[in-house]
Amino acid sequence: MDRIDQLSIFMRVADTGSFTEAAQQLDVPRASVSTAVQQLETRLGVRLLHRTTRRVALTPDGQNLLDRARELVADMEEIEQQFHPVRGAVSGRLHVEMPSRIARLLVAPMLPTFFAEYPAIELELGSSDRVIDLVQEAVDCALRVGPLSSSSLVARPLGLLQMVNCASPAYLARHGTPQVPSDLGSHWAVNYASPASGRVAPWEWLSAAHQGQPQQLAMSSLVTVNNAETYVACALAGLGLVQVPRYDVQAHLQAGELVAVMPEAVAAPMPVHLLYTHRRHLSVRMQCFARWLEALLRPHCLAS
Repeated sequence: MDRIDQLSIFMRVADTGSFTEAAQQLDVPRASVSTAVQQLETRLGVRLLHRTTRRVALTPDGQNLLDRARELVADMEEIEQQFHPVRGAVSGRLHVEMPSRIARLLVAPMLPTFFAEYPAIELELGSSDRVIDLVQEAVDCALRVGPLSSSSLVARPLGLLQMVNCASPAYLARHGTPQVPSDLGSHWAVNYASPASGRVAPWEWLSAAHQGQPQQLAMSSLVTVNNAETYVACALAGLGLVQVPRYDVQAHLQAGELVAVMPEAVAAPMPVHLLYTHRRHLSVRMQCFARWLEALLRPHCLAS
């Protein structure tokens, strides 16, 4: 096992806090992981990890090495890729997480174009509405829609998604079409609760009467959901008004299955970011995927 391999294994142990978890993620025996770290410690003459029966923690020397190891391993990847002049030579495994609707509607249908450019990249695409822990779940990058919470992750902005208010023709036939926000008191919404916090998102709009500042209203609802697929399905079933990024329902709007309402009182555009753990030395495959994804989302984002 060469030194770069040892550093890569050490990084995985440090990120997961577990020899066993690192071995499972790397698909190697646990003994090989332990041996690699021991050999690295022997070569450097320092203890890199505090080992307990339940957890592994970095020593001060281990923390110093971890920062340098990330740069060295990334540099080695860059050097290897420099000698492959064609895009198809960019290789390796990339684990990406993103919201289920974006994965299904936008990304999955266009993946053949990505693999036509980068056939040697192996993509693991996870899709859900929950917040992913990039380190603990060994995720290379995650696409997030909406405001970001404070974290140590690096966020690359990809654009702003235009929002739309809509409902099914059946719902509007029963309850009428709201024209302005003051009409919402006599309407139902499909409420959306955050999968992480359970907090129900209020109805929002940018108010011209308040200098474009966002306004909020708690809506009456027959059903509350915590999944984007279910949210749109309930709108199609006529259960109430919804607020969604336009890309999410564009096909339903074009087919007449949903109708846009109150176009002058929509919510603020939703920011889209690609999150990853380290600012410097992104792998070439990560850079290639980020550029491809940004170009894919551009037609669905507001012009800057």
